[in-house]
Amino acid sequence: MSNDILPVLEYMEKEKGIERADMISAIVNAIKTAAQKGINSGQELKIEIDPKNGHLHAWSILKVVDSVSDPKLEIHIEKASALQPGIQLGEFIEKEIDPASLGRIAAQTARQAVMQKLRQFEKDRIYDDFKDMVGNIVTGTVRRRERNDIYVDIGKAEALLMGREQVPGEEYQQGDRIRCLLADIASTARGPELILTRSSPRFFELEVTEIADGTVTIAAFAREPGYRTKMAVLSNDPKVDPVGACVGARGARVKSIVRELNGEKIDIINHFEDPEEMVYEALKPAVPREIRIDERNRRIQLMVHEDDLAIAIGRKG
Repeated sequence: MSNDILPVLEYMEKEKGIERADMISAIVNAIKTAAQKGINSGQELKIEIDPKNGHLHAWSILKVVDSVSDPKLEIHIEKASALQPGIQLGEFIEKEIDPASLGRIAAQTARQAVMQKLRQFEKDRIYDDFKDMVGNIVTGTVRRRERNDIYVDIGKAEALLMGREQVPGEEYQQGDRIRCLLADIASTARGPELILTRSSPRFFELEVTEIADGTVTIAAFAREPGYRTKMAVLSNDPKVDPVGACVGARGARVKSIVRELNGEKIDIINHFEDPEEMVYEALKPAVPREIRIDERNRRIQLMVHEDDLAIAIGRKG
């Protein structure tokens, strides 16, 4: 079994990012527990693994006595003195044993326990590696599709882009590169699951530095993923034009977002506290002819010229 340990240590350290010391601790505990349940039941064992070469060493810990009643736990003073001169009655001695004597069943049980430990290490590492990345854009490769969901390889972990978080009309094949927002880390029976989205307004916040630093605020946001987004913004600094900051020089910022979202239409407008002003701004270039505001029910009724109807209600109404 010791010949198999070093490749496992190297693979898990390089590919999975699991510390070698943690791996060794898990393997040692698993082997000790399995051996003590097998043919070595009742024995006190000490097991060590050399981190450089993966060699396994095992010792049986025995109490030095002048009359042996249980050879699994005790050793006669004469034999103990031959192994360690000067040892006294009542002391404990470590007698090296052949790791093969731990038993085949113990080795198999240990392998199962080791794999469970490895899976737990990997779950913990995934959470630690990605907990500070929630809310940021990640780039990955489409690994597979299951029904409407897409599984994405984002480096040391696999993430899930559910159907409802995708943009209608987008199609991805295995091996395609994809950029998504890491929306959440969900706790499941299988461990932490990384949840992705391509329908979040955070795409805009990450592209526009004034939104990220709080100078510009998204006051209202409506989106039909894949078709159109309308966003009302306001500035916390009178020197900063909120719409201009979002659009960028010659539309550079909004164009980069449009490219990322495969041509989705994006309207960025000024936000007004007055509902009537907000209606006029939101419907441009359509012009309302009559506006009725029902403050009690928080509803607005308006009329537009027949020529402006299609503009006012938008695609598919």
